[in-house]
Amino acid sequence: MFLVMGITGKVGGATAEHLLAHGKKVRALVRNREKAANWAKQGVELVDGDWNDSAAIERALKGVEGAFVMLPSVWAPSPNYKEAKGVIANYVEALTKAAPPRVVALSSMGASRTSGIGILTALSLLEQGFRDLTSPIAFVRAGGFFENFLYGLQVAQGGTLPVYYNPTNRKSMMVATNDIGAEVATLLTGPAWSGQRVVELGSMVSADEVAAQLGEVLNLDVKAFAIPRAGWAEAFEQFGIPKGRTGPAEEMFEAVNAGFKMMRACSSKSFPASVSSTPLVRRRNNWAAVSFFMSGKPLRRIAKMNVSTLDELRQQNQQLYKLLVSLSATLLRKVATEYEMHGPFSRAEC
Repeated sequence: MFLVMGITGKVGGATAEHLLAHGKKVRALVRNREKAANWAKQGVELVDGDWNDSAAIERALKGVEGAFVMLPSVWAPSPNYKEAKGVIANYVEALTKAAPPRVVALSSMGASRTSGIGILTALSLLEQGFRDLTSPIAFVRAGGFFENFLYGLQVAQGGTLPVYYNPTNRKSMMVATNDIGAEVATLLTGPAWSGQRVVELGSMVSADEVAAQLGEVLNLDVKAFAIPRAGWAEAFEQFGIPKGRTGPAEEMFEAVNAGFKMMRACSSKSFPASVSSTPLVRRRNNWAAVSFFMSGKPLRRIAKMNVSTLDELRQQNQQLYKLLVSLSATLLRKVATEYEMHGPFSRAEC
């Protein structure tokens, strides 16, 4: 039995899929059983609770062969990262008491730094917080998620993929969440180890290369466009980060553009990919379902309005704004269903 935290998310879900595919039993800690109903149908044992409850985490850890843990994504953290610190403290308390045979924790490239990395600071704190645990621990430092580019698919239909990477031809570490899940499952079920280890996953890929791949899938000429630095705050606000709290997200991409996230800490033991690192974007079914949402009447109505931001739309038409947000959420779920991203990646360990 293996505990998988965050099973309703991308990495946790990918990890569970790979474990189940290899005939392993999986347990998940969930707040909402309805949201995890599909996992229950696949035989996953659901335990009620979340990462804010150390006792619930301890219950979920009982008798497991290994555990995959991760932090919830918080794009607008408090100045002192109290959200992450609280979850880390709960993990430490539960892992100390349960002491599972092995733990795999999701981290990130750049987490070896302790400052200047924005929201990645939470993962740096995670690694520091787990330092004194007795269980064998593997920190999987992943590159940026390829799937994050799918959020720009709607705009990419017009031939432009907006990105925060600048310049767009500069390569940084990226990896697909499915590949992270496969690596986590391998670590959980593979040979035992002692102490702590760091596994870095990702390949050097540029935004230009990702745009070209998306263009091939969409049968369009798609070019990456670097969002001007002065427009970052507003862009993040349109994705739901509260106004005045976009600083940590901005700082993270500043670090990426400065090269902090592309620098391996384990370069002495690198196993490079044997094939091109360009990501592969695969169409699962068809584009018709997504196109429906992108060509619907609400979007045509918005096109006729003199608005340039979601805030302006919200001020002029609350009902239409709510509908757009709802459609956007549906669109993103459809995109995740219709497309999957895979990429040959390199693996380094230290």
